Amino acid sequence: MNEKHKLAVVIGSVRDGRFGPVVARWVAEQAREHGGFDIDVVDLAEAEIPLSLPALSPKFAGDAYPRPEGMASLTARLTDADAFILVTPEYNHSYPASLKAAIDWHYTQWTAKPVAFVSYGGAAGGRHAVLHLENVLTELHAVTIRDGLAFPNYFTAWEDGRPLDAQAPGYAKTLLDQLAWWAGALRAARDAVPYPA
Repeated sequence: MNEKHKLAVVIGSVRDGRFGPVVARWVAEQAREHGGFDIDVVDLAEAEIPLSLPALSPKFAGDAYPRPEGMASLTARLTDADAFILVTPEYNHSYPASLKAAIDWHYTQWTAKPVAFVSYGGAAGGRHAVLHLENVLTELHAVTIRDGLAFPNYFTAWEDGRPLDAQAPGYAKTLLDQLAWWAGALRAARDAVPYPA
């Protein structure tokens, strides 16, 4: 592989007792083994993410957006990323408010970058959450990756921090191969020509 891409693995849930960190650790391990990425695990529980947003204004374009001081590290890490994996549960057929708030505070950080999804939940494995996220990220000019990972009934499908499905690492490799391709292609495109706003 050529130069490694900066990958942000984002833990979307901030709920007490959440399973997200377990999934994110495994995903980060798969990404390390893949070899195409420098990995940054971003835990939204460690950032200040208010639900109340400032009024829209042309003067707030780009980096001028008035974010809380406690969000500075999150903003820098999302800005630096070449690619994202969003690790999300499914709450009431959608994704957590914490993830929506983080996305809304950082709408330009996703532009012309690839986003993959790893979800977990009950019978649907978080697929409803991913469908909603695909719509949101498309609106923000991100490129969503077709092949994701979904873990139905995660509470019985994982043991000792690993999925019991022996095919899961193979699925993860497919996701990471596609993510690496898009990360390289989109970074080259951004470097060559500014993305049209």
